[in-house]
Amino acid sequence: MTAPGSSEESEIKIPVPDLPAVRRRLSGAERLSGIHLESNVLFDDAAGRLLASGTALRLRRARGRALVTFKGRAAFEGAVKRREELETEVADAATFERVLERLGFVPKFRYDKRREEFRFAGCVVALDETPIGTFVEIEGEPSAIEAAATDLGLDPRHAVRDSYAGLYRRARESDPSLPPDMVFQA
Repeated sequence: MTAPGSSEESEIKIPVPDLPAVRRRLSGAERLSGIHLESNVLFDDAAGRLLASGTALRLRRARGRALVTFKGRAAFEGAVKRREELETEVADAATFERVLERLGFVPKFRYDKRREEFRFAGCVVALDETPIGTFVEIEGEPSAIEAAATDLGLDPRHAVRDSYAGLYRRARESDPSLPPDMVFQA
């Protein structure tokens, strides 16, 4: 959710059982995007060095755009995750994916989410529906994040530290019948 070219993100991700209730609390907030599909691919080298180092390389397709993102190691300040994030738009996602593969990076994990975004209380709030549940992500300054969560009736202490890839890995440990990637089934 960080603007293209940004160098750091601060966010929390809170599982919620009822996205419509959170959406109602966002009444009057500035809508940044309607509900849209985001398709993401995480890349790594054959040795898995990015995952082992706690970093990530992602190619995202959404709303007719493609963004490549590098995410650095996460650090936590209470419930808030902070990490380096470098992101830029690419003109041709398929060609860029081939460039990554020629450089030795291969697709390791695919994940989808349906997302809508709002500006609320100085933060960007994303409502995410995924194949393993619904979540609210709040990004902004750490003090604003916790205040926004509270204003939305959410408890920052319920934030999860895992990425969607980590959450899905844990879900597959509990249910090995889940497909290898976290994508919506047709």
